[in-house]
Order: sequence, then C-alpha cells, then structure tokens
Amino acid sequence: MVRRITFYLLAVLPLALAGCGSNVPAEDEAASANGVDPALASALQSQIMVDPSLGQQANGDSVRPPGQPYSAGVPADGVAANTDTANLGEMMKAPAPTQATKDCTACEASRQSVTLGGLAARQGGKTGTCAANVEYGAGWAQRLPADLPLFPQARVTEAAGTQGGSCALRVVSFSVSQPMQVTLDWYYTKAVRAGYTSEHQVDGQEHILGGTRERDGGAYVLYLTARQDGGTDVDLVANNGI
Repeated sequence: MVRRITFYLLAVLPLALAGCGSNVPAEDEAASANGVDPALASALQSQIMVDPSLGQQANGDSVRPPGQPYSAGVPADGVAANTDTANLGEMMKAPAPTQATKDCTACEASRQSVTLGGLAARQGGKTGTCAANVEYGAGWAQRLPADLPLFPQARVTEAAGTQGGSCALRVVSFSVSQPMQVTLDWYYTKAVRAGYTSEHQVDGQEHILGGTRERDGGAYVLYLTARQDGGTDVDLVANNGI
C-alpha cells in the first residue's frame, strides 16, 4: 500500500510543479532563461517617480554650475578693520578749513567729474595734461608716491594712472574706516614732512586738501567725504608716482 502511494506522489508532483510554472509571464520566463532576476528586471523597467520641487534643489554633484551664484552679505568697511590710531604714527593736526571760493579749481573739478580720468584732467597744469593718457587698473593704487601712500587698510574701489616722460600720474578712489579728521591729519602730516605745501578747504560736505612741491614739480589733491558708518571716502590725485 505504501509503495502505491509513493508511486502516485512521484507521478503527480512533476505535473503539479509544471502547473505552477504556467502562470509566470512570458517576459519573466525569458529573463529567467537569460540569468536575470525577474523582480529586478521589473523594477528597472518601471517609471521612476521624481518630486520636481526637490529635484530643483539637488545640485551638489552636478557638472553644470548653478543658475545663479551663491550670495552672502557683504561686510561693512569697519568689519575686522583696525580703528586704533596708534598704528598710524605721530600725526600733526591739519589746519581748520577755509571756505572754498567761487574760483576754486579743485572744487569745480570735483563737481563736474564723473570718472577718475575726468577728475585728473580738470586739475589743470601738468596734472591735467598727463591725464590725456590715463589707464585704469587696480595696480595703480600700489604706485602712489612713496611719501603719499595709500592709507593703511584702505579699501580701493577704483584706480587709474599713466607713466611716461614727465608724467607719473596716479588717481585712486578708496574708503577707510577712520573718521574724517584722522584721515586729514594723516595725509597732512605726510605731505608737510615730504616738503609739499598744504591747503585745506571745504566745499559743502567735501573737504579738499592739496599742495605742490617746488623741487620736483610734484602735486597732489585729496577729496574727502564723511561716510555714514563713521569712515571716510577719499579720491586722491598725485602726479609724482613711482
């Protein structure tokens, strides 16, 4: 009896397994025949769901740069600046300004100029003549006269100049964290000790400090305006650069 049952099971079992295999889709059978997992093949062929709002933010490993640069706040001029006057050395006191007259050439030059080249051209004399060939570039800020250098920790916004023949013109626009009076005193001290004359005038809110040196024909003029943050904006024109 046991042998008959065993024989019956051995005969029926292959038929039952064949019946189960008949429900497998044709494409899965083909995948199995090629050695590919049917479940994996189905997952790869399915449509991938993407959240558009999140997809736009993913850019960490992309080759193409972002559509716009990353931005951050620009610090004020006084941030990380040394406002202590101890490092400026011993300074003389600039004389009190006189009110600019109507024939103030330097004042008129400032009011009518919109570029550094125009400011230099309106100075007249050798400075005005040299301004005809002025070129722009940040490097000119490092070529000011050795005795009238850039103010310590100044932030240069624009610079221009020309070199050739008797011309050594430098025109630099910059800002400093020091207040107006300190800036005036520092440049007044530098100019007087270098042998320049020095005249201090005021035209509205703008202070003008300028002078000449007879032995080499050097000349300079500074335009200074107080900033709302306590610092000073400066335009310096000097025709005796290095």
